[in-house]
Amino acid sequence: MKLIRKMGVIGAIAAVCVSSAVWAAPKFINILTGGTSGVYYPLGVALSQIYGNHIEGAKTSVQATKASVENLNLLQAGRGELAFSIGDSVAAAWKGDEEAGFKKPLDKLRLLAAIYPNYIQIVANKDAGIKSLADLKGKRVSVGAPKSGTELNARAIFAAAGLTYDDLGKVEFLPYAESVELIKNRQLDATLQSSGLGMAALRDLAATMPVNFVPIPADVIAKTGNAAFQAGVIPAGTYDGQDTDVPTIAIQNLLVTTTAVSDDVAYQMTKLLFENLDYLGNAHAAAKAISLDKAANSPIPIHPGAERYYKEVGLLK
Repeated sequence: MKLIRKMGVIGAIAAVCVSSAVWAAPKFINILTGGTSGVYYPLGVALSQIYGNHIEGAKTSVQATKASVENLNLLQAGRGELAFSIGDSVAAAWKGDEEAGFKKPLDKLRLLAAIYPNYIQIVANKDAGIKSLADLKGKRVSVGAPKSGTELNARAIFAAAGLTYDDLGKVEFLPYAESVELIKNRQLDATLQSSGLGMAALRDLAATMPVNFVPIPADVIAKTGNAAFQAGVIPAGTYDGQDTDVPTIAIQNLLVTTTAVSDDVAYQMTKLLFENLDYLGNAHAAAKAISLDKAANSPIPIHPGAERYYKEVGLLK
């Protein structure tokens, strides 16, 4: 009888230990961002700090990547819990658009929140004489990493303007910082970047040398046929020497998670995001455009945890 009781006590202790181990299991949150000189990265760092401080047991990390397309493929493969991405790349991933870098539909993707818009920013060395899209003919241009969200945007915009890569003098497939360095060194004439306003690399370029910001007119936007492209403006004074508003394309950014993330963690990540907008705005001014009323706009299903938060605050019924 004593042996049975002892075994019962041991079993109870073991059950408690197992239960405690499960309860105390760390919640890994790897945040997939972009290049360190862009907007995704500093906002990812800020989110990791918020989640690490406020989600019990959270172990957060931030990964610099080639941004949208790579991020979404990594999420699908289970190599991240949260990712920044441009909206049209998310739509392409959900469909499985191979031309856009997705060999099959990425069915594990779920929306956490629609956040701030990206703006297509085409900046050129002023000495290159590039004032319009047509002026890019014969010029040396960087269009972002191959099949990145930026590069896919570049293809669509150039096609709508009657240009192909063959019309350019030279095409480089480089991210923000590398593109800017080559322009500074007179090895490139211009770069097309998709980013939030006030992006660090472009601020650095405009502070270093005279530049032109190339407008994208409304008729070109219409000809792209891309429903994710909306008319936008780079306001005067966003960068040094930029004295006038520049019409361009705006595209919504999304924070994307996966079905592998629990409802509770997704709920906490969503709630903490909107409760800490001032903190994110201090990390980068682009975050000041994040608005709860647009948060549930998505080309993919909303994660049930995020949906719970949006119902709590009255955004969804």
